[in-house]
Amino acid sequence: MSIIRRNIFRLLQTQNVSHNSCNVCYLSMKTKVTDETDRNKQTHFGFKTVNEEEKWKKVHEVFETVAEKYDIMNDVMSLGIHRVWKDIFIHRLAPTHGTKLLDVAGGTGDISFRYINYLKNSGPAPENKQSKVTVYDINQAMLDVGQLRAQRQGYTKEKTGVDVEWMCGDAEKLSLPDDSFTAYTIAFGVRNCTHIEKVLEEAYRVLAPGGRFMCLEFSQLPNSGMQCYFSGFTTSIHFK
Repeated sequence: MSIIRRNIFRLLQTQNVSHNSCNVCYLSMKTKVTDETDRNKQTHFGFKTVNEEEKWKKVHEVFETVAEKYDIMNDVMSLGIHRVWKDIFIHRLAPTHGTKLLDVAGGTGDISFRYINYLKNSGPAPENKQSKVTVYDINQAMLDVGQLRAQRQGYTKEKTGVDVEWMCGDAEKLSLPDDSFTAYTIAFGVRNCTHIEKVLEEAYRVLAPGGRFMCLEFSQLPNSGMQCYFSGFTTSIHFK
């Protein structure tokens, strides 16, 4: 498994520009191998260095506060472009009927609803193909917002034929069985995770052979003069 893990990180360090003029690239993640003592339970929260436990609490507090205005916050941060990035993200995933999607850090349902719409637009599902999405988020307030939106907008199994499940939990310790999903998405969430390597290990564990991992995230542009406009970066990996 250590060989697989090293290959995952090599893939994450590769950059690629695609999809016409939109900057949809592979997420570049630099990893540093250190002794456990060197890590010393320190991590970053914004521009600060904080204890790992303190970061978890700060992230939780932020999302408790902004849950109902999360879309507005993303509109401000990306000038509204995050909606286009999410559309492209799902088109690159290109789910088919029967896909079992795990949408991590997806409490408000943005990615899951686009997944359901994509399946709906691809035509009727065969009788033996049951699609499912599990929305997984560490913050119950975000999940509450997503569930309310799902009810209001009709994203229920009765109306769409897609089984939708909402679960509260930690991306670093998924309370889900091995090999149980065919796709894993995380959009604008990996930056809030303290141990990204644990997130990847858990993604690998719950994805079935041939399963697909996709990540959408803000990142640093090589041109500092353009950084203020941000860029959406995606990673797409086939596991096992």
